[in-house]
Amino acid sequence: MSTLSAERLARARERCEQAGQGHVLRFAGELPAAQLDQLLAQLEELDLPRIARLFATVREPPAAHAGPRPEPCELIEMGDGEEHRRRDRAAREAGEEALAAGRVAAFVVAGGQGSRLGFEGPKGRFPVGPITGRSLFAYHAQRVLATSRRYGAAAPYWVMTSAANHDSTVAAFEEAEWFGLDREQVGFVTQGMLPAVDREGRLLLADKGQLFMSPDGHGGSLRALERGGALDRLQQSGVEHLFYFQVDNPLVPVLDPVFLGLHLLGSAEMSSKVVAKTDPHEKVGILARVGGRVGVIEYSDLDSKLAAARDGQGRLLYRAGNIAVHAFALSFVRRLLAQGVELPVHRADKVVPCLDEQGRPVRPERPNAVKMEQFVFDALGHAARVVTQEVRREDEFAPVKNAEGPDSPATARAALVAQAKRWMGAAGLPVPAGPVEVGPLFALDQAEFAANLTGLERGPVFDRS
Repeated sequence: MSTLSAERLARARERCEQAGQGHVLRFAGELPAAQLDQLLAQLEELDLPRIARLFATVREPPAAHAGPRPEPCELIEMGDGEEHRRRDRAAREAGEEALAAGRVAAFVVAGGQGSRLGFEGPKGRFPVGPITGRSLFAYHAQRVLATSRRYGAAAPYWVMTSAANHDSTVAAFEEAEWFGLDREQVGFVTQGMLPAVDREGRLLLADKGQLFMSPDGHGGSLRALERGGALDRLQQSGVEHLFYFQVDNPLVPVLDPVFLGLHLLGSAEMSSKVVAKTDPHEKVGILARVGGRVGVIEYSDLDSKLAAARDGQGRLLYRAGNIAVHAFALSFVRRLLAQGVELPVHRADKVVPCLDEQGRPVRPERPNAVKMEQFVFDALGHAARVVTQEVRREDEFAPVKNAEGPDSPATARAALVAQAKRWMGAAGLPVPAGPVEVGPLFALDQAEFAANLTGLERGPVFDRS
C-alpha cells in the first residue's frame, strides 16, 4: 500500500470510529487496491453525522395516527359553471404567457427500474402505447416537444436518473434522437444515495469492499438538481418555475398551462394536483392541512373514521389523493437548499443481503435493515403559499406500478384508449370498438385533437412526427 493510500485509510478509520461505524473497515487489509479505493470513495462521499441524525428520526417506527387532527386542505375544484370557466381561462392565459416566455421547465423523476413489471432496464423505456408500443419516455418527451412548438419556446426538460439506470436512460434518449427535442433542451441529474443500516444504525456491507446503498427517494430530487448544476443553468436561462412529475404516469399533461397558471396567479411556492378519492380504503396519500401547514398523510396513517367521513354533498371529506404532480417556484427550491432544510426521512424495513461479523454473505428471511427515503411532497410544509388543484382521474392519472391488477400496464393502456375515444366522440368521429391511440404530437388535449383533424386520418392511430 502506498503512503498516500495508507494516509487515506487512516483518515477514513478515524472518521468511521468517531461515528461508531469502524466495523465497515474491518476487512480493509484483505482488499485489492481497486476495491479498497471503491470503499474509501464511498465513505468519503458520506456525511456520517448526517446519516446518524437521519436514522435517529426513524429509529423507532412512528406511532399510528400521531400528531394533531388533520383538516381538509383548500381545493380548486372542477366545475362547468361560468365562474369555473372564467377562472380556468384566466389561469390558461397566465400559464401560456409563462410558457411562451420560457419561464417554465419540465422535470421528470425517472430513477426506477422496470423489474416489478418483469422488464429489464429503466421503467421509462417500458412500452405502454396501446397500439404503437410508445414508451413512457416517449410520451413525456413528445409532450414537452409539442408544448415547445405550440408556444414557440423550447422548454428545458430535465430527467432525474439513478446510479442503476443513468447510462441506459441517456442511451434511450440518444437512440430515439432525443425524441425530436433539441439536444441542448435535455439535461440529466443523478439521484442521491443513502446507505442501508441495521436496526442499530450500523452501516451494512454488500461485500468486503462496498457499502449497501439505495436511492434516497424522490425527496432527494431537489438536491440532485443543485448538485448536478441544473438550478444554475435554469436560472441563467430565465426559468422561474418547475413542472415536476414521475415517469410512470403516461397520462400526465406535462407543462399543463392551466395548472401552471393557477400556481402563478396564486403566488404559490409549491402547488399540487390531486384526484378525488371515491373509496376511503384506496391506497393513496391525501393532501390535508396539519398543524396549519399543507402536507401529505399516508393512507395507513389516516384514522379510519376520518377516512370515511363525508361532506354535505356526500363526497369524501379527505379526498385529495396525491398523484405526484407538482409545480415549484425556483426561488422556493433555492431557499430550501440555502437554508439547509432537511426533508424528513421515511423508514422502510427491508431484507438486505449483507456480510456478517466474519465476512460471510447472509441472506435473511426477514427484514434485517432500515432503508431511508425522502419524499418530495414533504416540501409542502415549508411553502408559504400552496395551491391544490383537483383534476379528473380519467384524464390525468394512470400510473404503471404493478405487473398486473390495479395500476398496471393493462389499466394504463385502457386509460389511454378511453381518453382517445372520448376525444374522438367529442369531435364527432365514429368510435371503433377496438383500441385507438392519440400521439402527443398530434394533440395535447381534446380541443387540439378536434382542430387538427383534416379528414385524411385513417386507422386507429392519430400520430405525427
